[in-house]
Amino acid sequence: MLKNPVKNATAILGAMLMSTLLGVASSAFAEDVIRVGAPLPLTGPLSPEGEKQKRGYDLWAKTVNAEGGISVGGKSYQVEIEYVDYESNTPRAVQTAERLISENDVDFLFSPFGSGATKAASGVSERYGIPTIAATASSTAVYNQGYRYLFGTFTPNATLTDPLARLVKNSDEEIETVAIYARNDLFPLAIAEEMEKSAKKHGFEVVSFSEYAIGTMDHASALTVMRREEPDWVFATGYINDLILVRKQMSDLGLSPKVLTMIAGPAYQEFIDATGDLSNNVSSAAWWHPAVDYDGEGTFGTTDAYLEAFKEEYGARPDYAEASASAAGVILQLAIQQAGTLDPKAVRDALANMDTTTFYGPIRFGDTGQIVSLEPPVFQIQDREAKVIYPDSVKQTDLQFGGIE
Repeated sequence: MLKNPVKNATAILGAMLMSTLLGVASSAFAEDVIRVGAPLPLTGPLSPEGEKQKRGYDLWAKTVNAEGGISVGGKSYQVEIEYVDYESNTPRAVQTAERLISENDVDFLFSPFGSGATKAASGVSERYGIPTIAATASSTAVYNQGYRYLFGTFTPNATLTDPLARLVKNSDEEIETVAIYARNDLFPLAIAEEMEKSAKKHGFEVVSFSEYAIGTMDHASALTVMRREEPDWVFATGYINDLILVRKQMSDLGLSPKVLTMIAGPAYQEFIDATGDLSNNVSSAAWWHPAVDYDGEGTFGTTDAYLEAFKEEYGARPDYAEASASAAGVILQLAIQQAGTLDPKAVRDALANMDTTTFYGPIRFGDTGQIVSLEPPVFQIQDREAKVIYPDSVKQTDLQFGGIE
């Protein structure tokens, strides 16, 4: 039995009012957050690449939040990235993207890793009209789907293979034949096909073009056949775990071309750490390198500032995958600020019309949404360090031949 009904009624009403006010405050706080969905392969064979993207996104979000967030129409919003692991399984990446948008109500999306998963998942964000930035997709097949809400930070594959072919062709070395070995996956196969075109365009004879299945754990048979052809140049594609294994088995089998190019593993320090001296004289190309020097807009501003922030956070130098992920965040940030609203269509239009420079380089997208403003560096590992050999504006050394044991 209540001893003082009036007093208790007042207490109940006060509690209800406080609960309502807390709910309003919580709702207001929730509205002050920009939520970005990020499906990534955080487990499975592609997990090294997924973790790299996560580091890049995390550094951007942490830095922009520490600076007060993203200003939208005079109001500041904190950034929240919602990660979901799709376990290196492309169909699951599509399902994850769907769930992030339809159930988790993210405002924007970062694409899954690589061209294959990005292409598969891009239809989801297009259907919902959600601006999506792909940080690791270069194949033109991803962008030639007529979609309007997908934007990518990697130039087409030919922008990597053509400079490589020119460099080798214009050297004094007698390089005439090329053997191509590609992982049967969208990006590795697409860039191998571009290499075939570039090689023929510059007068090289392509003596073989062979593919290996996803998950291959023994390349000895294919490499033995390749050795019999005695190619001057071997061009191998895949992801880091693939190419570490290929490089070691090439050495075991005595396959030693004058030029060895691998894309995309050698861009990562982990490749050098895993292969040791076998990494020396391996050439490659990527969409960004720490040697570039830009002074741009948005979070980080300069390349040097980004390098310092990354080193402070992770104790290492960033590679192109990490930098591209951070750049995806900066690009989204600039588009939101330019639009002055979180309206998806307005942000999409700001992305389509963007013409600026960031720490990553000049940012301008073509009609398909793929970036058209970058000149990707070509590099070679020398003395266990990746050094730029092209373009001249950031060149650190010359291409070396031989030494592939």
